[in-house]
Amino acid sequence: MTTPRAAIINVTGYIGVDIARVLLRHPEVELACVTGRSLAGKPLAEVFPHLSASDLVIQPELDGSIDVVFSAMPHKASAEVCEPLVSQGLKVIDISADFRLKSLAEYESWYAVQHPCPHLLDSAVYGLPELHHEEIKKAQLIANPGCYPTGAILALAPAMASGMVEGDIIVDSKSGVSGAGRSLTLTTHYAECNESVAAYAVGGHRHMPEIRQECALLNPSLGDVVFQPHLIPMTRGILSTCYARLSSEWKAKGDALAKSVAEVYGDFYKDAPFTTVVGTPPATKHVWGSNYCHVYAQADARSGRLLVISAIDNLVRGGAGEAVQNMNLMCGFPETYGLEALPVYP
Repeated sequence: MTTPRAAIINVTGYIGVDIARVLLRHPEVELACVTGRSLAGKPLAEVFPHLSASDLVIQPELDGSIDVVFSAMPHKASAEVCEPLVSQGLKVIDISADFRLKSLAEYESWYAVQHPCPHLLDSAVYGLPELHHEEIKKAQLIANPGCYPTGAILALAPAMASGMVEGDIIVDSKSGVSGAGRSLTLTTHYAECNESVAAYAVGGHRHMPEIRQECALLNPSLGDVVFQPHLIPMTRGILSTCYARLSSEWKAKGDALAKSVAEVYGDFYKDAPFTTVVGTPPATKHVWGSNYCHVYAQADARSGRLLVISAIDNLVRGGAGEAVQNMNLMCGFPETYGLEALPVYP
């Protein structure tokens, strides 16, 4: 079998360069081309010294024979570059939000742009392996999930699928500043965000409809989703705390409630190599630099509430690692290839 050749469009962003980091040590894939117009002509190792083992030069456009492409362009621009690649028969993994929402009206409302190629929405597969494993294997175009939705959906999916909860859900998430990307802003300026925690997008965040879409597939009777992100002074990581009301059937379990919750979560993720159900509340430090998601679930029969906490590295499990995991499934490789590294601690 010929070694697949991969390319990254816009390698100069945080997700793009983290995909490069993973692919440069992938056992079955060759990273053959990386693009970035503002830094075209520069060696990748010069722009990113931590990739000193690479001899790639950043190109202005895709060059050479390619089998699979990762697009790390911003929304709208990403769809525009993905469409011709899909038409050529290449496997495409889009890191932007352009193909995540199945509703064209929802996309255009939340992102305030006209979708460049809405005809691809139906064929694009939402790239969360724990939910769409078999679909990803057959897909040509993957919509890589957002970082916040990855942590929130993985926290809530077992509860949604089992009928454990009903009504509205609340997702409260805290993210490191790398989630805002490399572009300089006052909000992410060191002096502004250090020693401070702040809520943002209080009127509604673009990742909310993504969370609702995937949870509603598991539980069509889902109520509203309230999602509130916060910026905290660290580089990597997302901690999401999710709250939901237990269904009448589950509240009636009494003393068996805790054991039943643990069994549902354990069974749901028993074959998921990167989602671990843990016995104590997780911290972002527990998954730093890895493709793992740690999930902790606790039910309280007295209040009738389920509380679930998840921790991910937003740039790996919430971006680059998940993208490579999707590529592995698309190409017929074990989904763990290139992603086996354990978290870095402390």
